[in-house]
Amino acid sequence: QIDWKMLADRAWAARKNAYAPYSKFFVGAALATESGEIFTGCNVENASYGLTICAERSAIFAMVAGGANRPRAIAIYTPTSKPTAPCGACRQVLREFGRDLMVLSFCEGGGELTTSLASLLPEAFGPENLG
Repeated sequence: QIDWKMLADRAWAARKNAYAPYSKFFVGAALATESGEIFTGCNVENASYGLTICAERSAIFAMVAGGANRPRAIAIYTPTSKPTAPCGACRQVLREFGRDLMVLSFCEGGGELTTSLASLLPEAFGPENLG
């Protein structure tokens, strides 16, 4: 069972650490692994916009740096009126580690979207495509 409330609380808290001086778009993410570990991430902007990192990828990179590689679920907070699903780059990075990953997007406006990564990125390219 996924503790969505706990993940959402951790994502909400992580958004406070976001570095978003340009967009003012403070995003937080919390990722749960199959073993129950939790890793958080936030967006980190850069004056050279292409070097900006999203919260979802930040959480994935923290997971890998922490020695884990089997995500089960991710909760993502955005300061929007409607839930915002991960961008394409984040979907692909999440897919690298979990085709069956469950995704909760929630927002300032109070809405929620719970879906699977497979629904967000059907027919995705992944490690198994390399041979």
